Amino acid sequence: MRNTKRIIGIDIFRGWAILLMVIFHFSYDIYYFKIIDFQIQTNTFFIWFRFLIVSMFLVAVGISLQLAHQQKINWSSLKKRALYLGIASLLVSISSYIIFPNSWIYFGILHFILIASFVVLPLLNHPYLSLTFAVTSFIAFHLNILNMHWLFNLLVSPLHLPPRISVDVVRFVPWISFVLIGISMGSLGWHQKIFNTHFFNKRDKINDFFSFLGQHSLLIYMVHQPLLFAMFLLLK
Repeated sequence: MRNTKRIIGIDIFRGWAILLMVIFHFSYDIYYFKIIDFQIQTNTFFIWFRFLIVSMFLVAVGISLQLAHQQKINWSSLKKRALYLGIASLLVSISSYIIFPNSWIYFGILHFILIASFVVLPLLNHPYLSLTFAVTSFIAFHLNILNMHWLFNLLVSPLHLPPRISVDVVRFVPWISFVLIGISMGSLGWHQKIFNTHFFNKRDKINDFFSFLGQHSLLIYMVHQPLLFAMFLLLK
């Protein structure tokens, strides 16, 4: 039975994002285990594929935050969410350090969502200001005016961060722009024009499947890569 308290379209949208992420990680594992010889990290298609996936997740984060806390910030819900994300982020960092000690994940998408969920709270009901910050930060980053290199340089030694590259890093700037865009969409009602379309509203097994994926996206994110790794190790 569908949960009528949720906007099913957002779950379906997030479900598509998690499926695309599984496909991306499957492709990465093929590269990592040298099953197919190609450079996924420099391949133009996969660079844009990752961009699409991360953008979808973060826009959904912004919309969900705005809708959940538009009347009043639900600190109880926010703390519970932070606990889950904090534990999941720690597990990702520890497991990636074991597998990739020289390029472990110190600030992946879960770490980013955890921090961003608190940083954007003052802007939840200021859609135009959020949109202005989103566009400004995105442009400033690509003009090399705004970045977080200074923070990395400050923390690289005391936290023993990978000196050159991480297998997955979601930089605070410019990715915060997409959370802010999501906030603007939720506040201005733009999400309704998208999620009330037939594509997201039709009731069939496909949408039920993607809705299920979206509602359990954190769990799927946490288990899919270990399962893929185990499968490839068995086949190796």
